[in-house]
Amino acid sequence: MKSNANTKLIVFHPSLHKQASAAPASHRLWLLFFITFFTLAFTLALFNSAIPSSPSASAASFSSSASAALPAAVADALLHYAAATNATHMTQAEIASITAVVRRSPSANFLVFGLTHETLLFKALNFNGRTVFLDESEFLISRLEQQHPGIEAYDVQFTTRVSQMPGLIKSARDLIKTECRPVQNLLFSECKLALNDLPNYIYEVDWDVILIDGPRGYFPAAPGRMSAIFTAGVLGRSKKGGGGRGKTHVFVHDIDREVERICSEEFLCEENLVETVDSLGHFVVQKMERDSFEFCRNATKPSPTATSLLSSDGDVEDD
Repeated sequence: MKSNANTKLIVFHPSLHKQASAAPASHRLWLLFFITFFTLAFTLALFNSAIPSSPSASAASFSSSASAALPAAVADALLHYAAATNATHMTQAEIASITAVVRRSPSANFLVFGLTHETLLFKALNFNGRTVFLDESEFLISRLEQQHPGIEAYDVQFTTRVSQMPGLIKSARDLIKTECRPVQNLLFSECKLALNDLPNYIYEVDWDVILIDGPRGYFPAAPGRMSAIFTAGVLGRSKKGGGGRGKTHVFVHDIDREVERICSEEFLCEENLVETVDSLGHFVVQKMERDSFEFCRNATKPSPTATSLLSSDGDVEDD
């Protein structure tokens, strides 16, 4: 047998195989690392921007990434109005008037008397500011806080009645330089129209916007809005801040009713009325000095309607 001199022996060395496969394996590891990293980063970003859970089951539909960027208050309002079947309590023009002022006041302090169909909307409109609701119903306040934990709301005990309005106005006029003066800390006031049992901090805040849409005032035994209007007038005139914070926008709903119209003329003043939209009166009240003792510049010319009522019933009923 003749051997072939040209026969060659090929030997596969293990190190050559490792070197040949090391580069592709290394590339795959780096690719896997980047995919994992970006997946985790995206997941964390999605959870951090997700809308906080709400007791309402319908809020679950806002868990998608498209709606996750919306503030929770805006999401609540959209859900509320999408599901609403009844007409709004206010007209579109009235809501637009309030909206325009709130949106011009960045980080506004917004105080609202009354829980209405628009409550969540007002909270949403001022989501960069502070919105506080006051209402006569402890039950409605409790239910609102349970359904929407982010809402700040307090129940108020009103001790007045619509039928007492003439006597209450007369009492305020008689004590205009003492307990019922336009610039004071209402926490210590003994004026019959003053709300002095609110949370203490409310008297320290410079409120930019005050809306009066409560309490009830459409029958003689109802609490009426006399105290709310008087309190708003004092809060606006007793502000501490200057410049843009020196004025307060006060909205009075149902101003075509007797109590709302007369008390607005008495404590918010006709010269401060900037517009009337449907049943909404819009006043701008300026900060006043501590030694001021008249609500209106035309104090020598009181409301004729209020004056005629005072002549017929000047006493506050005590029962």
